[in-house]
Amino acid sequence: MSALTKVLAEEIRKIEETKFMERDLFPHRLTHHLMPPAGWLNDPNGLCYYKGRYHVFFQYSPFEVKGGLKFWGHYSSEDLVSWRYEGAALYPDSPMDCHGVYSGSALAEEDVMHLFYAGNVKLDGDYDYINNGRITSTIHVESTDGIRFGVKEEVIPASQYPEDYTCHIRDPKVWKEHDQYQMVLGGRKKNDQGAVLFYRSEDLKKWEFDGELTTEKPFGYMWECPDVFELDGQKILSVSPQGVKREKYRYQNIYLSGYFVMKEEKVQAEDFCEWDMGFDFYAPQTFLDQKGRRLLIGWMGMPDADEEYQNRTLEEGWQHCLTVPRELRYQNGKIYQYPVEELMNLRRWEKKLSQEDREVETEGAFDLELQLEKGPVKVVLTDIFTLEHKDGILTLTMNEEAGAGRRSRNACVEQVKDIRILADTSAMEIYVNQGEVVFSSRFYGKSPVHTLKMEAEEFRGGFWKLEKMKIIKA
Repeated sequence: MSALTKVLAEEIRKIEETKFMERDLFPHRLTHHLMPPAGWLNDPNGLCYYKGRYHVFFQYSPFEVKGGLKFWGHYSSEDLVSWRYEGAALYPDSPMDCHGVYSGSALAEEDVMHLFYAGNVKLDGDYDYINNGRITSTIHVESTDGIRFGVKEEVIPASQYPEDYTCHIRDPKVWKEHDQYQMVLGGRKKNDQGAVLFYRSEDLKKWEFDGELTTEKPFGYMWECPDVFELDGQKILSVSPQGVKREKYRYQNIYLSGYFVMKEEKVQAEDFCEWDMGFDFYAPQTFLDQKGRRLLIGWMGMPDADEEYQNRTLEEGWQHCLTVPRELRYQNGKIYQYPVEELMNLRRWEKKLSQEDREVETEGAFDLELQLEKGPVKVVLTDIFTLEHKDGILTLTMNEEAGAGRRSRNACVEQVKDIRILADTSAMEIYVNQGEVVFSSRFYGKSPVHTLKMEAEEFRGGFWKLEKMKIIKA
């Protein structure tokens, strides 16, 4: 460990210890969503299952609640409900990443965990930092225990990226396919068109450019956080485009996250399907676990959204969280996503709901399941939100104060058959039709006590209070 790393590690240790001691004093602190011990969290990184544990790394700015110098934070778990905070895993402590350890991925082999990420360097001077002034290279580092990492190695220097791209190439995702290693990187071309770059390697050290993939006409100027995977025999490309024109019933956020079902190794803009229709979802990443499940975790936040809505955790010294792990399945030409079954272990007190018993008082985190048999539906959490289906449109409307600038989001849904709501102290995920449509949003109520009301002609359901996840500090 270098002298700089030791200094940074000690400063992070001090601030994290203080926040861990104070955490029960924060009214908006989350109970079943992973959040930063202190400061700022954004993209999930390095998701994998390795040597008996799930590993979730994340973009982390421990000293700046509004974001700043990026590290990688690290949680691990045996069961997805009890977590251990492992501390900061990667530091911006080398000439290749001195201005930020940016996003990347993990490749977990039998004995070695490989991490790949984008190292960020910004030059001093009069630069636009898009076409010049920025050096971003792909860096590789290894671990044999998933906790301590070795020497950083630059495997794709910025000078080897294609000449028709800007300085914005980042977010490597690596996997193995047909005995060969594959990598995708997100990029911004000089004509302001988002694209994905493909690389291949025999040894994870030497990488060869293997082409690019984009739409015929520009679909946004930048594609971040690419991910390529197979789901039930279908090859999927997940990307987070920036610069797509917003619409009333789709593309409602400043930036998007979604996927293409790849057809003959091509993608078309009209086939783009959004992962999440809520206010707070970006930069998801997937991985395979030991059970063969394809799991997804996203950042429950949105970059550059400060002028539209805020997070009222700033005064508590932290900002943003991750979604719960979601299991993916492919059905009827689209991907369905649903909370992993392990989260049911957090359920405690239960109440049955029906037409005769339509209300329940909530306090803190809860899990709601509704099966709808007839008629339109409306779900209201007093002083927080209204979810209503009418004329083929499902609308989430936030209370003005609780939304902190968040107002409404829409989704085209022909019929609502069931709804599940996972609500935390200041975060909620709404799953419709077994995850055909999802809304994720932060919220900030005056009180943890609310009344949950259901309106539908015929329905049945259940309501559970949720126990806090166990989180310890290594």
